[in-house]
Amino acid sequence: MKLASFMYQGMSSYGIVRAQGVVDLGRRLGHRYNNLKSLLDANALSEAANYQHDPVDLDIAEITFLPVIEQPGKILCVGMNYAAKRQEFDQHNPAPTLFVRFADSQTGHNNPVIKPYHSSEFDYEGELAVIIGKGGEHIAKQDALSHVAGYSCYMDGSARDWQHTWFTAGKNWRQTGAFGPWLTTADEIPDPHQLAIRTWLNGIMVQEDNTSSMIHKVADLIEYISTFTRLSPGDVIITGSPGGVGKKRNPPLFMKAGDRIEVEIEHVGRLSNVIIESPADVQSAA
Repeated sequence: MKLASFMYQGMSSYGIVRAQGVVDLGRRLGHRYNNLKSLLDANALSEAANYQHDPVDLDIAEITFLPVIEQPGKILCVGMNYAAKRQEFDQHNPAPTLFVRFADSQTGHNNPVIKPYHSSEFDYEGELAVIIGKGGEHIAKQDALSHVAGYSCYMDGSARDWQHTWFTAGKNWRQTGAFGPWLTTADEIPDPHQLAIRTWLNGIMVQEDNTSSMIHKVADLIEYISTFTRLSPGDVIITGSPGGVGKKRNPPLFMKAGDRIEVEIEHVGRLSNVIIESPADVQSAA
């Protein structure tokens, strides 16, 4: 089952995405669960599944995609989690590298990604996103995948020239992280480490790997993170990017206005966004 958050005629909703269109769960369940995060918080995926064979309500072209989870309580990002990426950045620390994103740095599928006005090194990173469905702390590795609601694609846009001594400043500009198109439920992804992952810039493949190349696997990350912070339904873990980032190419390859960036993960989906420039006055607006 594929679940998306979206806008339709000025109202936010969520639903089941099928080839023919969208089954609007907001119409059916919105009085009980007003968004996808609240559906997960109520452990109601099985209730949503009751409607997956209903006639579709909306054409895909009628909706505007939102980030899969509009307001995650936590967005935890993993750096240097593929061997090729670690080699590119000469990284040798064996512990997981973690940083955070803020919810207002996200955008949805087919929406513009904003190149920060103050950055000339806006880089792409295609990643597998893990959406938590069952909360907990001190989660054992062997139980960790049972806490996953599903998976999505993430384009973790990075202002490299703002990654000064750490990552946070380079990762949290408005509308620089694309999240979508949808959540593919965990029952459709029995092994999150057997998925081809590719990133395309203007139709040219710039990253290609397999999630089997992750150094810290999804279960390991959930165990590690839940040791120091409680995970809640709707929290998102972004699991790291393969090698091939623009910063380490010769010459460097950075995103600019008009570029199309796409992240494709096998059995999960294909996320597509166009880069736009951010005017100086927008950056300084209240």
